[in-house]
Amino acid sequence: MNKYYFTSESVTEGHPDKLCDYIADSILDEYLKKDENSRTAIEVFAHKNNITVVGQVTSKAQIEIEDLIRDKIKEIGYDNELTDMDYRTCKINIDIAKQSPDIALGTNDIIGGAGDNGMMFGYACRDTKELLPTAMVILQRLSREYDNLRQSDKRFLADGKAQITGIYDENDKLIKIKTFTVCYQNTEENRNATDKIIVDICKSICQDYKIDIEEFLINPTGRFYIGGFEGDSGLTGRKIVVDSYQSFASVGGGAFSGKDPTKVDRSGAYKAREIAKRIVSSNEDVTWCLVQLSYAIGIERPLAIYVKTNLGDLIVDDDLYEECKPARIKKDLNLQSICYEEKARFGHFVD
Repeated sequence: MNKYYFTSESVTEGHPDKLCDYIADSILDEYLKKDENSRTAIEVFAHKNNITVVGQVTSKAQIEIEDLIRDKIKEIGYDNELTDMDYRTCKINIDIAKQSPDIALGTNDIIGGAGDNGMMFGYACRDTKELLPTAMVILQRLSREYDNLRQSDKRFLADGKAQITGIYDENDKLIKIKTFTVCYQNTEENRNATDKIIVDICKSICQDYKIDIEEFLINPTGRFYIGGFEGDSGLTGRKIVVDSYQSFASVGGGAFSGKDPTKVDRSGAYKAREIAKRIVSSNEDVTWCLVQLSYAIGIERPLAIYVKTNLGDLIVDDDLYEECKPARIKKDLNLQSICYEEKARFGHFVD
């Protein structure tokens, strides 16, 4: 049997980049709650007890951005000097302008065009009930369980990431994990005990998928005490591979967080995923599907739609092009009413 190794990665919601994504999407959610037609393009940078928010917003809503940011930082667990980010004392800089009127010319309700140029990808496979690769689902579950652990046991701090190097067969199925790597920030109090908790959680998740683990690497440098914003900085959109398919599929050119549904970087990617799921679910012979959409700013009809499966390329009809117009996507997927901050925390394609 031919076998190969393949690696995928996830991060916890307390990773500096993820916190920035979470803040950006929390701001987006708040604008959409008060004005569903809000247009936002928000970027967040964080480092050394400083949060900077920049971008463009056009909305009838008025929100208290600073109060919202402090609430989200507290929620993720950055509340003491150890992490070098304290929701009570951090400096928050906000510099938000209105959306360019040149962009608005092509994205208003009359034109309904795409909010930017770009290409987006969607992917689905039969490996799990979520129609996602097994390793990806395992890592997403670990992120959720680590968040619960962090909240209940103060030895575990917010920052962390995990990586699975899997052994795959000739049918691209995960048959075993060669190396499960977990880096988690902690107080270094009784590390043997906290490492064992991490290992036990990983084993428990993998048992649900009947996947064995050959070896663990837990904090392989030997120590992870300095982390968070003391050991790193954070920026929206820097975890674009984690946000997409953890390297199992192609990645589009734009990040998701902080962008309202007129931005096809986000809505196009969500639609491509929905198409891929539909194709896999409707044909038992299709084991995986990759969809690419591409757009030009201000133009509502996609420039191209490409669909590839294990059976080969599929012919796309005109109806699908109509279905992939930005205004239609926004309506069909209810993108003005969903919770984006939850997607920023644990994955944009978890179901």
